[in-house]
Amino acid sequence: MKNLRLVFHQSRYDQKIFWRDSAAVFFTVAFPVILLFIFVTIFGNQTTSTPSGTITTSTYYIPGIVALGVISATFVNLAISITGARESGLLKRLRSTPLPNWVFIAGQIARSLLVTAMLVTLLLAIGWLVFGVNIPSSTLPGIILSLILGAGTFAALGIALTSLIPTENAAPAITNALILPLYFISGVFIPSDQIPAWLRSVADIFPVSHFAELLRIGFDPTTSGLGLNLNHISVLVIWGVIGLLLAMVSFRWVPRSER
Repeated sequence: MKNLRLVFHQSRYDQKIFWRDSAAVFFTVAFPVILLFIFVTIFGNQTTSTPSGTITTSTYYIPGIVALGVISATFVNLAISITGARESGLLKRLRSTPLPNWVFIAGQIARSLLVTAMLVTLLLAIGWLVFGVNIPSSTLPGIILSLILGAGTFAALGIALTSLIPTENAAPAITNALILPLYFISGVFIPSDQIPAWLRSVADIFPVSHFAELLRIGFDPTTSGLGLNLNHISVLVIWGVIGLLLAMVSFRWVPRSER
């Protein structure tokens, strides 16, 4: 019980820091919402082709933008914030306090998951109220499971990435340089049938396309059952385990200049 209180206290502290950072709030929360309006406005709410048939443009982009929002709130945000805390010496100072090391990490993850939940709720509300996107009740449990799995996978990968980032200033550049190309080739911004086959093959190696497609299956009104695809789930689990193992082995608490 004491440990849970510590995690809650740390998470609440991290939340305050996050919402006071206007740049982090814009790129994590406002940017996905802006992208959603831009894409649906530009392409209209017409129909687009998917492997299972045709759906409206808004129904196609909502899951893609939700995937982007989850990745931004977990992978991108954790990689940048934890690197900043390490290079500023905050992590080093924390290790000399009674606060258990794992509580800080748990607080960071809890903060990112709470932001993820708020962002997903906002995007779904906009999709429903503005663009008429409905969530099929039969696939709702599958969508929730996909969101939990995706958030956990990208949180682990974000923490693992911190070991490869040399400085606080380099964190945004390195993180976005890795993730932005994957958005484009993974069907988040561009329908998969418009992406060259060789690029789709490259994208299939990484978890972004599988997460976006898993959500898209859940939102597709033609989907039967829970909308879970074992291939997509397996790839996410594998990447999540890789991220967790790398984070456990390579995570560092002191600035790189002091190693």
